[in-house]
Order: sequence, then C-alpha cells, then structure tokens
Amino acid sequence: MSSHQRRLRRMIHQGLVYSLLLAVTILGLGGVGFWLIDPQIHSLSDGLWLAFTTAATVGFGDLVPSTHASRLFSVVVVLLGLAVLSLVTASLSAIFMENEVEAEDRQIEKDLMREIRHLRQEVAELRRDIAPPSRPLPPVDH
Repeated sequence: MSSHQRRLRRMIHQGLVYSLLLAVTILGLGGVGFWLIDPQIHSLSDGLWLAFTTAATVGFGDLVPSTHASRLFSVVVVLLGLAVLSLVTASLSAIFMENEVEAEDRQIEKDLMREIRHLRQEVAELRRDIAPPSRPLPPVDH
C-alpha cells in the first residue's frame, strides 16, 4: 500500500471519528438545550431522547417541544442533525467503498503496466526496422 493510500485511508477513518464526535456533541447540546428550555422535559435523558428523535427527524411523538422557544430550538437541532448525520453516513459509505476503489486502482495499474510493456516491445521492433544495415553500403560514384 502506498503512502498516498495510507494517508487517504487515515483521512477517511478520521473523518468518521470527527463526524461521530460532532454528532454526539450536537445531540448532547441539543439534549441539554431541550432540558433547559422546555418545561415539559423533566430529565436530561428525556432531553437527549427528544434531541435524537428531532435530529434524526423520526419524531415518535412521545416527547414534543411544547413552547415557542423549544420549537425554534428544534428547528436548529433538525438542521444540524441532518447535516451531521449526513456526514456520518458519507464517512461510512467512504469506508465501505474504499476496498472497491483500491481494487479498481490495482486493476488500472496492471492494465497500464501491460500497455507500457506492449509499447516498449513495439518501440524495440520499430528501432530494429529502421536501424542501419550492419554492412556498409558501397560508395556511390558521381
């Protein structure tokens, strides 16, 4: 594996870690926010549950924002949640596709090496065809 491939693999895995940390942070802050803003949310766990169902746009209906402020806050949580959960999904997809891309790169490299060998052979044949004869030509009288 080349250093470029290792660096790409590391970036992909770091992207997943960063997006998961961002998702946990947003859900945690969302849970605390709902717990502090909405009087119907009596525990942090209820706030976290509401933040998760809101960010994931599931909305089971067991807990719902009950004030204008918490409804406005839920809009922010939805927008941030969609963005971050999309990042997590993209990072996971990149990890799954990584092996396929590497296999395709190896096949392209094999094909290019085969083509280079073929071209070298062709150049050698052309050189033989245009090479001067090994015997000197007779002098030409003018």
